[in-house]
Amino acid sequence: MIKEKHPKDSYVMMSELVLPNDTNTLGNLMGGRLMHWMDIAAAIAAQKHCNCPVVTASVDNVSFNNPIKLGNLLTIEAKLTRAFNTSMEVYLRVWGEDLAAQYKYLSNEAYFTFVALDPNSRPRKVPDLVPETEGERKIFDSALSRRQLRLILGGRMKAEDAGELRALFIKN
Repeated sequence: MIKEKHPKDSYVMMSELVLPNDTNTLGNLMGGRLMHWMDIAAAIAAQKHCNCPVVTASVDNVSFNNPIKLGNLLTIEAKLTRAFNTSMEVYLRVWGEDLAAQYKYLSNEAYFTFVALDPNSRPRKVPDLVPETEGERKIFDSALSRRQLRLILGGRMKAEDAGELRALFIKN
């Protein structure tokens, strides 16, 4: 029997100092490097939940709101928002911090999805996720819509089968 877990059980905080090799010609953190670090943090959160290897299944809408500059501290916070059968959604927030100016700012937010793997590299069941706070319940409830959208856009679900999202794709 798989024991249920809570979002706080998967919480990860990871920090990196943005060095010259991490930046583009404008002195900003390269998007690919940021996504690499986000993938690592999200994978750790997913592995903490399921206690097994995971693979990245999807990345939703990584938008670059505020650049992180050379010499700034980058902090990524990640935790599970919902567990499905073999997959898990992880929410990430990325902060930039100018330590000298004592200024911290939100740079990015994103959702990553991971699939848990058994010893034969086949998908395996993951523990249920039980939200504890009102905020966790809201993000948990909305995860089903995000999952349906991912499946429709990935061609793995028909729009007419998408429950509450059906109206976005099908005209009456």
